[in-house]
Parts: sequence; structure tokens; C-alpha cells
Amino acid sequence: MRRALLPLLILFGCAPWNPPQNQPLQGENAPLTDSAAADDLYIGLAFSGGGMRATAFAYGMLQELRAAETGTPHGLLDNVRLVSGVSGGSVMAAQIGLNGPQGMTGFRDAFLTTNAEAYMTTSGLNPLTIAKGIAGGVNGRDTFGRTLDETLFHGATFADLRRSRIKTWINATDMANNTPFLFSPETFDALCSDLSKVKLSEAVAASAAYPLVFTPIVLEAHQGKCTYREPDWLTAARYNPEATAAMRAHARALESYTNPDEVKFVKLLDGGITDNFGTTGLAVERARAQVPYAPLTAEEAVKLKRMLFLVANAGVDKDYDWTQKVAGPGGVNLAMSIATSAMSAASRSGYDSMRGELRLWEAELIEWRCALPLPEVRKLRGTIQGWDCKDVKLFVGEASFASLPTALRDRLDAVPTRLNLPTDQVDMVIEAGRQATRATPEFNGFLASLAGNDVDTRIQTGIAAGGRRVTPLN
Repeated sequence: MRRALLPLLILFGCAPWNPPQNQPLQGENAPLTDSAAADDLYIGLAFSGGGMRATAFAYGMLQELRAAETGTPHGLLDNVRLVSGVSGGSVMAAQIGLNGPQGMTGFRDAFLTTNAEAYMTTSGLNPLTIAKGIAGGVNGRDTFGRTLDETLFHGATFADLRRSRIKTWINATDMANNTPFLFSPETFDALCSDLSKVKLSEAVAASAAYPLVFTPIVLEAHQGKCTYREPDWLTAARYNPEATAAMRAHARALESYTNPDEVKFVKLLDGGITDNFGTTGLAVERARAQVPYAPLTAEEAVKLKRMLFLVANAGVDKDYDWTQKVAGPGGVNLAMSIATSAMSAASRSGYDSMRGELRLWEAELIEWRCALPLPEVRKLRGTIQGWDCKDVKLFVGEASFASLPTALRDRLDAVPTRLNLPTDQVDMVIEAGRQATRATPEFNGFLASLAGNDVDTRIQTGIAAGGRRVTPLN
């Protein structure tokens, strides 16, 4: 009997695992980015998961933002101040966050049309591959993470990211706590770990670690190696009866990182399992600052006039293959189906939660602005000329396949969730990202609002006052 089980045990024991590489903290973690110069336009972007399909779709959205004629070198890309990424979307978020608009240059050829599975084991027919998947995951950090470093990030860390004007949130899933894991100073303070030394490729690999395909990325909790005091906002979030269940769960997760009896190692998988748009960061920022204008600074909040928050949702439509017969799904397909179902549910609830959070934020921001004494307005804004405390408009939209023609949507739904796609599929998805962005009413409304004219008139003519061009809907 033991001899019969030996080959099986060998197979199950040969899955790769990822030794923790995060270093203990000396002092405390700095903010994700230095405060950027205040502007009257603020753009936030959230990129969903979906493998290379998601990365290409997000790239198409960025192309459309760059094409807007705003009088700046890179169009609306020059006004992007926040990016959040999950799974395949985290690649694009990290790239644009690290390099700004210049990160678009050559990105298609350097990454999108290359084989990001080059170092990965991908065959589903090999018994060893199946055994590794069941044992914990087929591919370690030295596969996709290695590709990211060789093609894009070249060893860049969160210390390099901090030099950017764009705040960047990379999101994974904490398997034990069943909560989103945000690569943020607050999270790494609780781990007594130095975020500045963490490689971007490590964070993105964790965000994209799809169950079975990848082994979880592991972080060590360095309890006792730093002086950690739980911030007041975290205590309030955990015990405040008005706090959302998501925020209480997040607070409980951070608490567990400080307790060696609960957590010695954090195991991270694909962020889309719990938060496929990376909206946790928004809630954390709002709670952390305990001021109505967070995540903006007071200066940014006073100067702000228009904000656009766009989601690039590269999720595909339902799969009805299994509903045509009695059998299935089973085995690996069942596990993959469970993970996909969780991500789809996270997408729906995440977007609704984000819209509600931002609408509440807009109302609180206006209330705060209108309560400011004029001397404070002058101090923050430089002048009170033209000051209108209510002149703030927020546009929240989602660009997805749903807005595209049926024939194109069917072709997009057939694009697999992989890290290696044919060039023609990559280009199709890029163009879909551009078209879906143009078809988003909130994006058009934002463009129309920049000149303060009637929205319908300017969309029909395609020209906004002040030289800004609005792309008419096809």
C-alpha cells in the first residue's frame, strides 16, 4: 500500500513554493507617493483582472485618455493621479504608476504581444502539472514575476514608485482572512515590514496569482521587530457600528498580522477573488485620513473642479458550456469555475460599492468646502477670485464589453484569460478598450463639463469650447 501511494505523494510534494522575501521594517513606512501639485482636474482609474486581455483593455483606455486634446503633452493622462489594479490589470497599473504617461511608449511591443507565459508550466495534460496544481499551485514567483522584471520593471521597488505623481494601489487576496490585501504603508506597518524594498514584480505576481495556476506569494509577519501602534482610524473602523463589514474585516486582518499566534506568514492569491476593481484602497484612504476630502489633500480638495473615476472591466460574459449536459464541471474545471464565480461576484459588488462611496465623498467634500472660512480658502487656493464651493462635479463610469456591438462582444468573450495571446487578439482588445471608453456616458459627460457648456450640444458637434475636443459617439 505504501509503495502504491509513494508515486502519488512524490507528485503532490513537488509543487513550487515561494519563500518570503519581504524585509523587516526600520522606522515606519512612507506614503505611497509624494503629494502632487494641486490641479482642478483629477482622474482615478481602476483596472480589473483578466490576464493579458485585462492588460490590453486597460492599455486601450489609456490610449483614449491620451488622445483627448487638452493642451497638455499627453492629453488626460497628465491628469491621472490614482490607479488601482487587480491581476492582469495590476500590470498596467504598476507600469503607468511607475513611469507615468511615458510608460505607454513601447508597452505593446515590450509586453502585450510577447509570451508572458515563457517561464510558466501551462500544459493541463501533464499529470505532474495537475498534481502540482492540486498540491498548491503549478508556477512560482520565478515564472511570471521573472517575466515582469525582465520586460517591464527591471527590479523596481515601491521606493521607486513613490517618486511618481500617481498613487498606485496593487491588490491581492489574503487567503486566511478572506479579505483584499492592499500593498500599502498601513498593511506593511502591521506586518513590521519595509514596503519600500518590495519589488513591483512581487506585488503584481501576487495580484495575478490565479488559484492552482500559481503558488501563493508568501510574506512573513515580522512581529516584534518594529514599534507598531495601531492607528486610531483602524480602531475606529473595527469597532464603529456604522463601519462597513468590508472595513471591519480589513481592520481584523491587519490586527491578525500583529499576532504571531494567528499569522506568521501571509499567503496571497489573485486579488480578483475578493475585490476585482481594487476598491479597498479607496475605503481605507477615506477611513485613514478621517477628513471629508480624503484621499485628496486639503489644497487639492479646494482647487478641484472635476473628477473622473473610470473602471476598465475586461470581464467576459457567462459560460454556458456546462449547462448543455448533465455532467460536469469536475476536478480542476470545478475549482477554476469557483474562482471565476467569486471574481465575477466581486466585480459586481465592487463597482456598486465604489460608486456609493464616491457619491458620499462628493457630498461630504462640497459640505466641507462650503464651511471653509474665506481666509482659509485664500491660503489653500492662493486667491478667492472665482471661488464657488459647490463647483465640483464627479463622474464615475465603467467601460466594459457590454457597450460594444454584439459581433465584437462575442469575439471578445472568446479571448481566454491567459498571459499569452495572439497579436490579432491583443490589438482587437486594445481597440475595444478605446471604443468602450468612448462609449462610456460618464467619460463623455466629463469631457463635456470641462468647458461648462451644454453636454448634448457639445457631444453632437464634437468640439468643446476652449479648444478641447469631444469624440462623438459612433
